Amino acid sequence: MYPNLYYAFQDLFGVNIPFLKVFQTFGFFVAVAFLAAAYVLTKELQRRERLGLMKPVRETVVVGKQITTMDIVLSAVIWFAVGYKVSGIFGLGEDADYRAYILSLQGNIIGGLIIGGIAGFMRYRKAKKTNGNVQKVKTEKDIWPHQRVPDFTVLAAVAGLVGAKIFHNLENFGEFLQDPVGSLFSSGGLTFYGGLILASYVILRYAKKKEISLRHLIDSAAPALMLAYAIGRMGCQFSGDGDWGIYNSAYVTDINGKAVQVAPAQFQETLQKNTTFFMRQYGSLENIPHAAFPKPNSLSFLPDWFFAYSYPHNVIHEGVALPNCSGEYCNALPVPVYPTPLYEIITCLLLFGVLWAIRKKIKIPGVIFGIYLIFVGLERFFVELIRVNTTYDFLPLKPTQAEIISVVLILGGAIWIAVCRKKHQQNIAS
Repeated sequence: MYPNLYYAFQDLFGVNIPFLKVFQTFGFFVAVAFLAAAYVLTKELQRRERLGLMKPVRETVVVGKQITTMDIVLSAVIWFAVGYKVSGIFGLGEDADYRAYILSLQGNIIGGLIIGGIAGFMRYRKAKKTNGNVQKVKTEKDIWPHQRVPDFTVLAAVAGLVGAKIFHNLENFGEFLQDPVGSLFSSGGLTFYGGLILASYVILRYAKKKEISLRHLIDSAAPALMLAYAIGRMGCQFSGDGDWGIYNSAYVTDINGKAVQVAPAQFQETLQKNTTFFMRQYGSLENIPHAAFPKPNSLSFLPDWFFAYSYPHNVIHEGVALPNCSGEYCNALPVPVYPTPLYEIITCLLLFGVLWAIRKKIKIPGVIFGIYLIFVGLERFFVELIRVNTTYDFLPLKPTQAEIISVVLILGGAIWIAVCRKKHQQNIAS
């Protein structure tokens, strides 16, 4: 596992760059997911614009705006803050808690003053050169939907993070009540559906305000969302953020953190050997979620970790201590689990390929997004069968939050497709 990029570079390239501890692996893949989604969305919007399916909106744009004293001061302050934190990193030791440093008030005031002063001076020089020759002019300009993608990306990032946090804490309300502040501001604890729902609401309101065709927009976004989810799950897999499946009791973890296939009796021995860990997690050795599935001979070409993975050096410090390991991340699960993030990565990449392949063939606006809803609902529903999740015991069948939302998405997608088809037939008839 690679909790942050420092561990990735150390393992892959044999180099130690302490500064890379700042960049968490999960956050890195989330950033890549947003960039990839923005690229795909832009390309699809441009294609629809060329076909005449989406139109621009004329807006008044101000050009020739002069640089004010406040602009200079603001630039200096922002770059002072950046320089204060960044230059302070170089004074930290290799074993320092870099994430805690970023969230603290520590820094290097001299570095901040130097970088902030340079930024302010450069802004002042630019003002002297341009302000005398610039006039403030209002002009009309066509703004195309694809030009709004940076706005969509920022809105999705902010609303998605807030929504994911809210839904995670609702799903784990007992943990939230024990530590509300820690739950809200921790770096982990995110629920995909919460982010999807709130981000979708915010973006659709923005699009409606900007007179963008909502059905063509959501059709364009469907492949991008599927790709972003697949890449985001890479962050879960490579960092070991706890979003994994139930235990595969056909395996146990050896002293090196690797999964080895064993007889059923050895699974029970491992439970007894690690009673403290399992009792803390589940309260009883009888309540441990597991299912034995040894690698079939027909799939011998696949590695064992495809079926059972112990997530050594995971970012949430889950499991028991690995021998001969030093540093912040030295835990591994005593019994390997099903690596469900890996399964979701593969599935969602395939589903992205399907959506990308059929987007030109389906002509009814809105249908592509309906298919996306069905795909993502089915994918998540089936993976929930082997995932560890909080169940709602007061409901029939004791479903998880994700299972409930999955069913809603599947039914909603089917209903939405029917509505879009009916609307399309009515438009043709009229």
